[in-house]
Amino acid sequence: MATVTAKYLGDLRVECTHVASGTKLVSDAPVDNNGKGEAFSPTDLCVTALASCAMTIIGIYGKMHNVDVVGTEIEVAKTMSANPRRIGKIEVTFIMPDREYTDKQKTMIERAAHTCPVHLSLHPDVEQVFTFKWAN
Repeated sequence: MATVTAKYLGDLRVECTHVASGTKLVSDAPVDNNGKGEAFSPTDLCVTALASCAMTIIGIYGKMHNVDVVGTEIEVAKTMSANPRRIGKIEVTFIMPDREYTDKQKTMIERAAHTCPVHLSLHPDVEQVFTFKWAN
């Protein structure tokens, strides 16, 4: 059974449905690639998946070790490359909540991000930079 179904709506727009939940999202080609840029582009979804996946793995670590990471904010920047057009670099910045994390917890949180399946699935030519901003 499919995990996701998708339907092309025209004008470089695709509606995707998560089969198990029925949740829908729309992707739109970016303005610099003949689109309207009115929704996430497919490459935006890719870099968003990386950030979400890494945070999920950090959340699993936190849950297993009683380390509160709720409220972590994430900023994602992507740099496109040409010939072929592709994602060249993804920068993910985790802005950690103002809590008293130990050095060990900080190390484990940072390591957890690098074990997410999306990070491990992306082509090695895609530069992935994870930065953590700790309040203390």
